[in-house]
Amino acid sequence: MNKSTHVLHGEPLPLPFSGNGKPALFGLFLFLVLFSTLFFSRAYAGAYEAPLPVQLSTDPDLCVYAPCREVIDADSFSPRKGRPSYVEAYKGERSAKKLVGYVFLSTDIVDIPAYSGKPVVTLIGMDTRGIVTGVKILRHSEPILLVGIPESELTKFVKQYVGKFVGDKIEIGDAREGEGYIGVDAISGATVTVIAQNQVILRSAIEVAKQVGIMEPVVRPQARLKPLQERRDWATLVKEGSVRRLTVQHADIGEKDTGNPYIDLYFGYLNAPVIGTSILGERNYRRLMKDLGPSDHAIFIIANGDASFKGSGFVRGGIYDRIQIAQDMETITFRDTDYLPLYHIDAPGAPAYRESGIFIIRSKTFSAAYPWNLIFLAHRQDRQTKDVKVFINFDKEYWLPGSYLEGGRPDYKRPDPTWLTVWKARKVEVALFILLLAGITLFYLSRDRWVRRASHRDKRWISVPKYFFWISSVGFIGYYTMAQPSITHVMTWFHSLVYGWKWELFLTDPIIFIFWWFIIITLFIWGRGLFCGWLCPYGALHELTFKAAGALGLKRYQFALPMPLHNKLKWLKYIIFIGLLGISFHSIGLAEKLAEVEPFKTTFLTGVWSRSWPFILYWLALFALAMLMERPFCKYLCPLGAGLAIPSTFRLFGLKRKQECQTCHACANDCGSLAIDEQGRIDQRECMLCQSCMILYYDDHACPPLSQERKRRTRAGLPLTRIGPDGYFIPVKESNESVHRQEH
Repeated sequence: MNKSTHVLHGEPLPLPFSGNGKPALFGLFLFLVLFSTLFFSRAYAGAYEAPLPVQLSTDPDLCVYAPCREVIDADSFSPRKGRPSYVEAYKGERSAKKLVGYVFLSTDIVDIPAYSGKPVVTLIGMDTRGIVTGVKILRHSEPILLVGIPESELTKFVKQYVGKFVGDKIEIGDAREGEGYIGVDAISGATVTVIAQNQVILRSAIEVAKQVGIMEPVVRPQARLKPLQERRDWATLVKEGSVRRLTVQHADIGEKDTGNPYIDLYFGYLNAPVIGTSILGERNYRRLMKDLGPSDHAIFIIANGDASFKGSGFVRGGIYDRIQIAQDMETITFRDTDYLPLYHIDAPGAPAYRESGIFIIRSKTFSAAYPWNLIFLAHRQDRQTKDVKVFINFDKEYWLPGSYLEGGRPDYKRPDPTWLTVWKARKVEVALFILLLAGITLFYLSRDRWVRRASHRDKRWISVPKYFFWISSVGFIGYYTMAQPSITHVMTWFHSLVYGWKWELFLTDPIIFIFWWFIIITLFIWGRGLFCGWLCPYGALHELTFKAAGALGLKRYQFALPMPLHNKLKWLKYIIFIGLLGISFHSIGLAEKLAEVEPFKTTFLTGVWSRSWPFILYWLALFALAMLMERPFCKYLCPLGAGLAIPSTFRLFGLKRKQECQTCHACANDCGSLAIDEQGRIDQRECMLCQSCMILYYDDHACPPLSQERKRRTRAGLPLTRIGPDGYFIPVKESNESVHRQEH
């Protein structure tokens, strides 16, 4: 191959960018489009990781630090009150002052993570009738709303709740006919975010509405406890679930391991006679039950570890701000008046502990017959925003064993977690996607049969499946399900390993979850090529663009870079990948903005023409280049491809090679990925598994060593035999050749 031409698909073509200065011009072009997208991606949503004052979650005067007047029309506001807290909103002055509603901060009441794994901090206003008067997003960490979907879409979504009663059955999407549900429009491509936000708004508002008397609390049937008196040891109580354990490690909150857990809690329900007498002893149990009111419930907690379950709020205001009890939509916190000392555990085998206590639940709606959760609230310094205090919740469910209840446990249907709700809503898409993945897996497992039937002149046997999977990838995976894998997923995965793994975070998008498992498994079997070459929606779009441009008359203008230049530029995507990953640990927000080097959001999520002009220009430049060069973005810019290429080094199976491949360049001339070097070696990190080289491998007219062998046999009058898995004619005894002769 000379320096001014490159053979593409077996035809020598002139290189438009060959000659003095042309390769440098192409490199400059790539640099400019890359720089432009990184520069203009600095314009991003204002609430993304917005810095919030520390006093927002602690100061009694909430409205000094939050824009309360933006969510309710009022002249003045009270200090925080209630458990969980809210503020009263007033209209008028002095004697004319009138209560018009309430304002509350979502994170004072619930801690429901969105797709980012962090809650959307929301300020909510509600009038005295329970009608939502305003909703304002103060801060979110959703990457999809950073540079993908405009933040205005989230603002538009939450405005749908204004004017609705908080007790209404509001759900995402079309309302269920005849069941009293009210539907609100979702944000296309941000399903998880809006489902979480729906729960945040409703649960926060319902909790306040119950406190102020707008809504009557749901009174559950109380537990009818069996009058059992036998005592049990600690191991038996733990085994049967009468005592539960909640452990939080330092790694769970992003701290260095000290050799001890951050906190290690045991807890249980003391009203049950067996548990109460086993933990306290019969005498202390009877004394406790005598002191409790008819709607009071006692639980015990013992703890070890470096942290305390009492928290700093106990010292400041007599509030235990580290522990809560949650049952369905109700959350209970404790004050100093709800605390009793626990000096001793009577059950044999009980562990030593550093702190302990008995807490009284004073609630007519709480019922021990139904499951409830103990919540421990830990706080940490946010590594990205450097806020002093960011709360993170850990919880453990508790449900009395049925043997302690008259008639056993009642029928109870747990509400589906957010991720399961999403899976149920997309079950048809999930089924079709699994069929598509199963189809390409079966096809690739039987690829030898397909490439043997194809030939260098007629590639229909391999081209038809390619086009089917490319079109399915672009249409179904890319535009319909919007499940284009991205470098942002890789960064999220790395961060989850460092700062705490949460399955729920990855389960919330079923198509992406399944897709990534498929990518990871096939990556270590065949390398990145099965995804990058066959199923990546953006890569498939560029491949179809290149083929269509060639068919429409642009083939003579299509080119590939000289191998020396290609071998230099291919490292650019690795530099981008490592740079993004490194920056993400300094600032995930900045890394998400820089990840716009991937035009995936512009292509499949937002649409090209809805973006600002720099994004449109970048997209059009790549699209135009893709008409003239096969997969330029995949070869030189894609950080996701680089991230997948690195572990491809450790794949189990590679493509077959002959000894003659070391000096023969036929396959290299036909490789659109430029993944075959001068010695015939295939760089599996760059290979897209297009199978062009495998067609040549078995083609006795196109593969030079096979062609020479075929001609030699023809001249010698010897019959041809079939070609074996090693790519050579199968040798047979001359006397039996007539029996084994086959047409190839």
